[in-house]
Amino acid sequence: MSLLQVKNLVVEFPTRRGTLRALDDISFDIAPGEILGVVGESGAGKSLTGASIIGLLEPPGRVASGQILLEGQRIDNLPHEQMRKVRGRKIGAIFQDPLTSLNPLYSVGRQLIETITTHLPVSQVEARERAIQLLRDTGIPAAEQRIDHYPHQFSGGMRQRVVIALALAAEPQLIVADEPTTALDVSIQAQIITLLKTICKERGAAVMLITHDMGVIAETCDRVAVMYAGRVAEIGPVHDVINHPAHPYTKGLMACIPDMTADRERLHQIDGAMPRLNAIPKGCAYNPRCDRGFDRCHEQRPDLMPAGATQAACWLHDASSMLTTGEAA
Repeated sequence: MSLLQVKNLVVEFPTRRGTLRALDDISFDIAPGEILGVVGESGAGKSLTGASIIGLLEPPGRVASGQILLEGQRIDNLPHEQMRKVRGRKIGAIFQDPLTSLNPLYSVGRQLIETITTHLPVSQVEARERAIQLLRDTGIPAAEQRIDHYPHQFSGGMRQRVVIALALAAEPQLIVADEPTTALDVSIQAQIITLLKTICKERGAAVMLITHDMGVIAETCDRVAVMYAGRVAEIGPVHDVINHPAHPYTKGLMACIPDMTADRERLHQIDGAMPRLNAIPKGCAYNPRCDRGFDRCHEQRPDLMPAGATQAACWLHDASSMLTTGEAA
């Protein structure tokens, strides 16, 4: 059974000039112990999807329709106080900038102990022991001393480890990690990625890893969802999506990655830009940038459909389209 199920999620932002649809009919699930990568350009809707699951949508954004289920229970319609309990206890969050997650006025120990005692039935002494162990588990040396230090006394990489410890404090089943390595240098990135993978394996927690870095996805994830203009363009096992992409947008993304074995002087680029929310074209949102488009792409918006080992929202994989256009995927 899936731990997290997102079903036909629609997120809208009402404005004076009309309602903008930021997420349009998104569906996916994550199994216990699985790492699902969510990748795409800036503005694709990756972080908004994470915020919707955590229950931290910025007003006036709202879930207009669809469902988010955790262990079979709906969480998208919970009152604020109930969602707060779920957020600490069942869902942990890791954000891009650790300084936004940590209170500079409190020692990291106080913040960890407060989180643990809020969500778990333990004493202050047990909570402190647990906090020290979490710091050890996340690779912070001399945890017994560092627990009483303040966020500004840690380096960027160490702060991000503290944030991971904080996310794990109440033993959540799901961790939503939004660009957790972007602000870190490459060697620290690798350590944080290894740490996330170890946590998944040892604790059986599921991770939704939001990033724009395909290298991080390839190194970390079991499956990957590629997002474009508020929709899932392709989803499937990470090896298949990277090596045999089925959607023209995914192919473009893969071609943009430098290949150490190929002898080419210029990197591929995808011409144009992602459409603004108030100017999403009719049909497939990617059609103005796609070099394989045909008439149907300009008229009808495709849903996810089987495309080899993955699923892709592309008419190239629809049998009736291939018959009428002579296209082969």
